[in-house]
Amino acid sequence: MKLIIFDLDGTLLDTLADLADAANLAMARLGFPEHPLDSFRYMVGNGVPKLIERCLPEGERTPERTGEALKIFDAHYQAHCADKTRPYEGIPELLDSLKGAGIKTAVASNKPDEFAAALVKRFFGDSFELVRGSLPGVPKKPEPDIVFDIMRTLGAETGDTRFAGDSGVDILTAKNAGLAAIGCLWGFRGREELAAAGADFLAEKPGDIFEIAAGKQLKLINN
Repeated sequence: MKLIIFDLDGTLLDTLADLADAANLAMARLGFPEHPLDSFRYMVGNGVPKLIERCLPEGERTPERTGEALKIFDAHYQAHCADKTRPYEGIPELLDSLKGAGIKTAVASNKPDEFAAALVKRFFGDSFELVRGSLPGVPKKPEPDIVFDIMRTLGAETGDTRFAGDSGVDILTAKNAGLAAIGCLWGFRGREELAAAGADFLAEKPGDIFEIAAGKQLKLINN
């Protein structure tokens, strides 16, 4: 194993409350209903524009209205993206273990690239070899483009790379890239969605990812 590519939101960082606060602020300022925190578990994962679209009332999901809400979201989130966000317990230790074993790590996120880079830097310093967020003109996950870019840059092949994430989008991303997929059960979704999407492994806790990378955890859940 040479490389593990991680999703960010719901996998490395619990970002749910800060995302919800920014989105609900946008809704409130535009005069629309806010949403309960737990509902955001199923609204995030496909990028901020899609999150905003899902938050808006059905009759208001126009490009103009979405653009208005995005401006409010971006301004607030840029200033407050780390107010309540924290790494999941065990993630820093996992990254140290992988580094000690000579396994490279990278991040592939649908979060806008500037936010992804800033959050990774703030909470993990230089732990990751590469961070790729959403960029204009580059297809978002589950398209495999950013995964392929990471692999090319770091000199990794499909056989020596794994992808770890907490949602069906992440599992499908892995499949589209030809990678084995590790479903992270501590994140925003859960076992049922990850298994249904075709996860090859399920990690109950971050330390399980090291066991999988080291070949000690060999149980493929869909075999």
